[in-house]
Amino acid sequence: MIELFHIYKQYQPPQWALSDISLQVRNGDFYFITGPSGSGKTTLLKIIFREFPPSQGQIVIDGVNILKIPDHRIHELRRTMGIVFQDFRLLFHRTVFDNVAIPLQVLGEPRKEIRRRVFNTLRMVNLHQKMWDLPSRLSYGEQQRVAIARAIVNNPKILLADEPTGNLDPELAFEIITLFKEINKQGATVIIGSHDRELIRHFGDKILFLQKGKLIGKDAL
Repeated sequence: MIELFHIYKQYQPPQWALSDISLQVRNGDFYFITGPSGSGKTTLLKIIFREFPPSQGQIVIDGVNILKIPDHRIHELRRTMGIVFQDFRLLFHRTVFDNVAIPLQVLGEPRKEIRRRVFNTLRMVNLHQKMWDLPSRLSYGEQQRVAIARAIVNNPKILLADEPTGNLDPELAFEIITLFKEINKQGATVIIGSHDRELIRHFGDKILFLQKGKLIGKDAL
């Protein structure tokens, strides 16, 4: 499903944000990427999503080298992927419904289909009763669930999440990762960047350890 070959990323010399990362993630895997702050978790997720390219290396997803996809066709890759950013990136002047509908609108889905899928997805994250609210009226945890709903509304094959529980209390964090587990059971490959050792200890099937941009270990529990 996802293959990384000798990935390097450098923002400013001489430091490397990522250094010689090679790994293979199979269909249906559930991975945590962990490590200290600044270890490269966010950079690695953004490179897989192709928010920006690596400085060196190759990335193959479903047999396609995604670095060879021209920029004007990158949306075709992202049709099969969802990502939950650490800062959510919600549109605060648009309703919850509108925020979640964006990926489907980009794909040109019919309005009736958009309404159906947005409602069903918001019900999955227990926010259907607030779909006409603005995000500013929601709690931090509810905003997080809106971001998750937006990431999964197009039934992605790959779901990436960057510190999705970073500012949540332990009970809500547990609920969020349980939701990711349910999405994984439905067939999505899930990769979560997190430094929460307790969650990783409880939920972690497979774990990648990063330190100073290097992959220092892999663990399958």
